Amino acid sequence: MASRSSPETFARYFSLHPAEAGTHREEEVYRIRYQVYCQEFGYEPSANFPDGKETDRFDHRSKHCLAVHKLSGHSAGCVRLVYPDPNDRDSLLPFEQNCGGSLDREWLARLDLQRSTVCEISRLAVSGTFRGRAGEDASRYGAVSGLRFTESERRVFPYIAVSLYLAATVLTELTGRRNVFAMMEPFLPRLLNRAGIHFQQVGPVIDYHGQRAPYFITTDSALEGMKPDLRELYERIRSGLAPDLPRSGVRSQRHERRFRTYGG
Repeated sequence: MASRSSPETFARYFSLHPAEAGTHREEEVYRIRYQVYCQEFGYEPSANFPDGKETDRFDHRSKHCLAVHKLSGHSAGCVRLVYPDPNDRDSLLPFEQNCGGSLDREWLARLDLQRSTVCEISRLAVSGTFRGRAGEDASRYGAVSGLRFTESERRVFPYIAVSLYLAATVLTELTGRRNVFAMMEPFLPRLLNRAGIHFQQVGPVIDYHGQRAPYFITTDSALEGMKPDLRELYERIRSGLAPDLPRSGVRSQRHERRFRTYGG
């Protein structure tokens, strides 16, 4: 490839956008999730979403981001950041509700986290159209008829998932929720580890929407370890998201309830 770094090349072809409630971008987020989680992998029953948009009870307290292919305008992937309901002391994050029994509770208890600083990166999905290798321009679900990619574009397809993680990290920074959990397939933490972003696995791999394990990282450690070329991409994404996502002013309460885990 040319002398440009892969993250720089990625930014030539893809952009990241907030997907606010009631907008076309939010609908695109739910359509991608339906394509990936329901049609392609069967994680959720398609019959539960007759409108072709996969949603759940956590979406109303989430911030969503959408990755877009610049040349075609087609949506490439999505991610959300979920936070506890500030009006419900016992509200759960997705990993607490669905995977609480797999967590290393003693390790988590030692963190002694305040609830207002905690969040979860969730529902990261990349459209099958943007996961195919050369010669695979059509997938079984949701492929864009006639859409073709250059070899240069295809080389940066793996950065779609990474860029979505970076977008979610931007959200943690802007909202002040810097203690971050995620249920991830092991390949993504390994990929991010090579980029200097080191997740702590806090439970075993379980069968939940595929083989996944719970992970933890702080925003500060992610930014400190991030390699320079990826930090450049992070700053590009941040500059695009920040104007539309001002700081929320989330503050710790003196007598705030501490983070605890549920389930199992």
